[in-house]
Amino acid sequence: MTPAERLKITVNIAEEAGRMIVKARQEQSFAHRYKDQGRELVTDVDVAVDTLISERLQDHFGDEARLSEELAPDQDALGRQGPLWVIDPIDGTVNFAHGLVHVAVSIAWLLDGQVRIGVVHAPFLGETFTAIASKGAWCNDTPIQASASEALERCLVATGFPYRRDSRPPLMRRFAAVLIRCQDVRRNGSAALDLCDVACGRLDAYYESVSPWDFAAGWLVAREAGARTGHLYPCPAGIPEDLFGENLLVASPAIYDELGELLRLADDGDATFG
Repeated sequence: MTPAERLKITVNIAEEAGRMIVKARQEQSFAHRYKDQGRELVTDVDVAVDTLISERLQDHFGDEARLSEELAPDQDALGRQGPLWVIDPIDGTVNFAHGLVHVAVSIAWLLDGQVRIGVVHAPFLGETFTAIASKGAWCNDTPIQASASEALERCLVATGFPYRRDSRPPLMRRFAAVLIRCQDVRRNGSAALDLCDVACGRLDAYYESVSPWDFAAGWLVAREAGARTGHLYPCPAGIPEDLFGENLLVASPAIYDELGELLRLADDGDATFG
């Protein structure tokens, strides 16, 4: 199967999942609970959509391995060779439950630890972002290009915060540094869509620490659109960079190094922020 054929099937699956999400929102028939010791919201729609995607992938791609937020969250799969699907059925669950529009279905396909196909579908925004490794990135089949911004002072930067409240205070130094040096900060509640907004130039940069399913597909979309993708600190051995979600940095190539240095200085406690 060619990458283009695989991408077409993946888009169809993501858009079917999107219709399920929209229907659930319209009917307001879903229940919710909290996982991870009561910190992270999950709805029964998350599980239902994950099940749908898993079934469709099984139909089309047999027993190719899957890593997904709800049904197969075992991150021992991160170092797996061969094909691997990485799925977030609803990226932006809190947004979904509260009636906000920044919600996405995120599906990535990796081969030997490298993302080869990425699909991020935003059902309430009517946008589907796609990418094939070394072939480019698109929004609704139109090619997209990342920002060419060269001045940190004019950059709009996105980030997010972990569900664990005790993990947030150290990140406030980064947040303050970016507010002081950059134009402004956005916190939209969906890592996948933040990455796609960098990909199409709506945002100039994004930094955060997230799980593999939150960023794998959007990571490829941003990279293929011309953004520079990487990490603030070296990745550990045995985990592919395309799946290591700690200290991500994605930005216009011209500001990548400067923004990375700003964030690392903030981590070190430099109160001047340049």
